[in-house]
Amino acid sequence: MSDIRNIVILTGAGVSAESGIDTFRSGTDGAPSLWEQHRVEDVATPEGFARDPDLVLRFYDMRREAIQTKQPNPAHHALAKLDAEWRGELLIVTQNVDDLHERAGARRVLHMHGEHLNAWCTTCDTRSRWTGPLIDRPACPACEARALRPDVVWFGEMPYRMDEIYAALRRADLFVSIGTSGAVYPAAGFVRDARSLGAKTLELNLERSQGSGWFDETRLGPASNLVPGWVDEVLGG
Repeated sequence: MSDIRNIVILTGAGVSAESGIDTFRSGTDGAPSLWEQHRVEDVATPEGFARDPDLVLRFYDMRREAIQTKQPNPAHHALAKLDAEWRGELLIVTQNVDDLHERAGARRVLHMHGEHLNAWCTTCDTRSRWTGPLIDRPACPACEARALRPDVVWFGEMPYRMDEIYAALRRADLFVSIGTSGAVYPAAGFVRDARSLGAKTLELNLERSQGSGWFDETRLGPASNLVPGWVDEVLGG
């Protein structure tokens, strides 16, 4: 690691699954996945929201309530330790819409798919911290319009802050992907971008992903085991 100065880390559902947060691809503790309970077209697209806003708002109200009962796991805490102690550049780009990275103490975090604990006003374009339900159409704290929706990037919408992500990738000496399927773009393409720019690449995942072939090294196992061990290596612990 002596030649590594700048690190970009991509985290996906596999990081938070061990905290008991359901994912769209596989439920926790044998529960059905969110995809099995709801069609993606119904709850995760602008068209679904326009067609049945009550269904979508109830779906995200349940998710928002549930994540507030969950706790960060050792993978979140290890990345927070890295964030606190790494003296070079570091950016944790997460596809997750929970706040477990931040609750573990990480600060250099970018949510490319939005955040469950935010609400977006489609009238004034303000994003507000939000922990309660949206089903009753509460007023926007900024403009008082009753036009709030979950601040979550749906299929067909552009992920957030892509310019910042690509700028960090251009400066990165090391790109690490943790707990991702390698199936959702544009995030699935970050490893190829990093490699083409000369960065070393590492995958930490429960099983091989669709993009494993692009990484210099893949380590398999639960994130709560792999990530603390890797962070200790990086920090020389």
